[in-house]
Amino acid sequence: MKEGLVEPAFVFEEETYLTVSKTSLFFAGDGFSVYDRNAQLVFRVDSYGPDPHDRTELVLMDATGRCLLTVRRKRPSLHHRWEGYVGERMEGQKPIFSVRRSSIIGRSSVTVEVFRESPEEYQIEGSFAQRCCTIFNAEKEPVAEIRRKVDASTQVVLGKDVFSLALRPGFDAAFSMGLVLVLDQINGDGFVEEEVEMDLTAEE
Repeated sequence: MKEGLVEPAFVFEEETYLTVSKTSLFFAGDGFSVYDRNAQLVFRVDSYGPDPHDRTELVLMDATGRCLLTVRRKRPSLHHRWEGYVGERMEGQKPIFSVRRSSIIGRSSVTVEVFRESPEEYQIEGSFAQRCCTIFNAEKEPVAEIRRKVDASTQVVLGKDVFSLALRPGFDAAFSMGLVLVLDQINGDGFVEEEVEMDLTAEE
């Protein structure tokens, strides 16, 4: 995915760590601000209110407010299916990916299907509620990981409203944040008991 699924400008050649922060601490499903290692704003999602289950369409923007990606819940759907669209979704526009629970019974992983000339599939395993989950490609190679954020100066683990998004080289950061938005909506209560670890170099 080196050419980028959503936005080539957000495909980095080096392993990348982003800090994701809730923009409000009062409601589950509020907006996000995403920063790089230099504390520069990379993405933002405006707050979308106190009832996340009543929200069917969310927009990921860059630091200037340009719409990069729209994720929309498909209804009806037993598997909590969401679809992603490049930019601001227009009527009749085809999605570039879909996200759904692998099973409607109990806790399960999440399946991501990417609609390209050569279709791709990803699995998300772990617990988003615990901020410990990993995105795997079809070869079961980890390409991104969500994990708890550790304060570099005090070595204290921060609250769940601030977490890290670690990206393998060549994996689209905007696409990854789109998946975070969906996970925040459908899996805020955690979805897999097993915590899956990823062999990424520790953040400096």
